[in-house]
Amino acid sequence: MPSKREQVIQAVVDLVKAALPKATHYRNEEKPQTIPAGGHINIEDGDPGEPEVTLNPTTWIYEHQIPVDVAANKSRTQTAEARLDTMMQAIGTAVAADRTLGGLCDYLMVTAAQTEGLTSEGAPTSRYGLITIVAVYGTTDPLN
Repeated sequence: MPSKREQVIQAVVDLVKAALPKATHYRNEEKPQTIPAGGHINIEDGDPGEPEVTLNPTTWIYEHQIPVDVAANKSRTQTAEARLDTMMQAIGTAVAADRTLGGLCDYLMVTAAQTEGLTSEGAPTSRYGLITIVAVYGTTDPLN
C-alpha cells in the first residue's frame, strides 16, 4: 500500500485530471517546450514541510505544499490569459468541492497563482501559472 504522502499526491493528481480532462497531464516534469491545445498540467511531489507532532497516539501533521504548473496557448477565440485563468478556476472549483480528498486529508486549499509569459519568437502566445495545493493531513509514521 502506498504511503500517506503518495496517496495524497496521487489524489491531487486525480482531482486535477478530473477538473481539466482535455489538458495533457504530467508528474514531476520540466516546463514544456510546446503546449498542447488542451493545455499543459504538471504536478510536482512538493514539500511536506516540518510536521507538528502530537502524542498519544504519536501523529505527524503535515501541511504538504504540492506545486501545480498550468500552461495555456492563445486560441482563435480566447487569449492565453483567459484560457489560463479558466483552467486555474477549474482547479480551484475542484478543490473547493472536495476539501478532504474523500477523507484522505483534513483540509485541502489552493494558493493564489503566480503567472508569467512563455512566448518565444515564432511560437503561439502562451501563459504559465504556478499554484500550490496545500494538503493538511496526519500520519502515525512519516514514511508510511
